[in-house]
Amino acid sequence: MGIRRASQYSKPVDDLTGIEVNEDFERFEQKNDVFCRATWDDEIKSEKTAAFYDGFFMPSARVRKADGFGQKDYALRNAAWHAANVFRDTEKCGKYRNDSPSESRREGYTACFTLHDEGWPEPYPFKNPEEATRDIKRVARFFGVGALGICAYDERWMYKSIYSRATGESKPPEIPSDLPYVIVTGVPMDRDLIRTVPSALAGAATGLGYSHETVAVVTLAQFIRNLGYRAFASLNDSALSVPLGLQAGLGEAGRNGSLISEEYGPRFRISKIFTDVPLVVDKPKNLGVTRFCGICDRCAKACPPKAIPHDEPSTTIHSKSNIKGVKKWTSIAEKCFRFWASQNTDCIICIRVCPYNRDYSKLGNRLWMKLAKSRLRKFALLLDDWFMDRGRMKSGHWWRPIDSEE
Repeated sequence: MGIRRASQYSKPVDDLTGIEVNEDFERFEQKNDVFCRATWDDEIKSEKTAAFYDGFFMPSARVRKADGFGQKDYALRNAAWHAANVFRDTEKCGKYRNDSPSESRREGYTACFTLHDEGWPEPYPFKNPEEATRDIKRVARFFGVGALGICAYDERWMYKSIYSRATGESKPPEIPSDLPYVIVTGVPMDRDLIRTVPSALAGAATGLGYSHETVAVVTLAQFIRNLGYRAFASLNDSALSVPLGLQAGLGEAGRNGSLISEEYGPRFRISKIFTDVPLVVDKPKNLGVTRFCGICDRCAKACPPKAIPHDEPSTTIHSKSNIKGVKKWTSIAEKCFRFWASQNTDCIICIRVCPYNRDYSKLGNRLWMKLAKSRLRKFALLLDDWFMDRGRMKSGHWWRPIDSEE
């Protein structure tokens, strides 16, 4: 990592995560997220971006003849997003258009979830934090969480304000600042669908990831509330997910900005639960990702709009959509999102081509991960080039009859 200068914004945990926070650090305003900017900033907002959001609801999807963008592909993608969309907007009971003037909340995206029943009036008397941690991790697996870590609440990564797309105004954060713990969860995305990116079909992997994590994080938060503790479920809203995931030991940040874990590589969605149930904090992990990404630029080379940097981590920011004062690899959000809008679906090519994108249930891939952690990382990169097909798979291959999969 080299020598790092501590600043007034630094914390001891930064030495374990490798995050460098400098003197010009500023907490992030949610309205400057590129997805929020697409609703108010003329630099981003356009007919294409409006069509992009509108296309997540049939029959407004921009169906075309290109491979992976047919009616069947959009039908699957939008169906995969459906549960997340229903949870997202509680006031319109299924009639949830993005441009609706009546929309006041986008739960999981610009506001935390409120879909909870009343919990138990008194806290459950756990014997110790170890018991509480063990039980919550057991229940999380039952609810479909693939990876889970716990870190301390860190105000630096909470949005300074949250944004309402309906009113166009920012407001104070909703999550109380006296909750000491953050449960960070990871839900995997389908690897075969990701192989078809760029396509609307590949967007089904993202959509189902959001739908699964929505159900998992809301039900886990309700379990904690039923035990008599406070719990606030959150997806992309309220706080930055990657630094909290780093602190919770879910993985390390890669060149493409994604968190890379030893269970799924970059192929998973991150959610958070802010709570006061007594827990044991996990330690950040050193997977060697920073060193590996330092010699690998597959994602940067494969990125069509050239939004991912080829150079070393730095404090350089490209626009208001980047957090200020943190040394890291920083993508150009505007280029990335404009490509999404032009494709009329999200893009995860950087995940498809990433050498860490593997099935770690297989011994060979677990051994590769160990090699990538070691000084033989260059050899691990060569092995990926020699033996892994990172090219795009046609959608017809995914849609082939099940009997032919063998």
